[in-house]
Amino acid sequence: MSCLLIRFLTCTIQRKQSYLYARYFSTSHSDNMLQFPAAERNKEHMLNVLKDHLPANKEGQALEIASGCGAHVALFAQNFPLIKWQPSEIDQRCLESISAYKEHYGLQNINEPIPIDVTSPVQSWNEGKFQAASFDAVVNMNMIHISPWDTAIGLFKGCGSLLKSGGLLFLYGPFAVHGKLIPESNVSFDASLRQRDSSWGVRDVDDVEKLAIQNGMALMKTVDMPANNKTLIFKKS
Repeated sequence: MSCLLIRFLTCTIQRKQSYLYARYFSTSHSDNMLQFPAAERNKEHMLNVLKDHLPANKEGQALEIASGCGAHVALFAQNFPLIKWQPSEIDQRCLESISAYKEHYGLQNINEPIPIDVTSPVQSWNEGKFQAASFDAVVNMNMIHISPWDTAIGLFKGCGSLLKSGGLLFLYGPFAVHGKLIPESNVSFDASLRQRDSSWGVRDVDDVEKLAIQNGMALMKTVDMPANNKTLIFKKS
């Protein structure tokens, strides 16, 4: 689960972090290694989606936006040893936790995590060191519904710039489809998010797809996931 990538809401960042940690945060199991129960529940399911779409025997570069505690990227790196993984976060506790996961598992194919604010221009990400069209895949889980819409805009702008032709964005979370949000638990979840912050909320696939088109990408596949979530897979033209 992500610690939010938000720059411009400085006045509310503590409130947001407190909510997320209370809802998703469990105890650490090794010094700085944090655990998010949601990440523990969904990481294997997301790994299966990646296995269906990424080659395990080919070198590549993958960027994870909003890596959370590091549990996801650690699992992905173990199963895709030829892919070099670049995790990112904005919260310092999460950055330290990602490093702890990397060290704990001795994963040489994970770069040190970097702070990325997706609402900033992509040219500033990683201090401007990223090259255009350099990533084979981008993974983003549980971010755009618990952050302002500007984070979704920034995410797709970044992917439009950084993904290679044919590169994939894996976007995980709850989604409405053509204006309809089901089941009732997702409706209640959406209402609770909007009550907490009016700029948050479960996004509609149609709106997300529009962002993709604007940035040279197309929705390739929608995968239904456990707990009423979905993974949207977008392909760069």
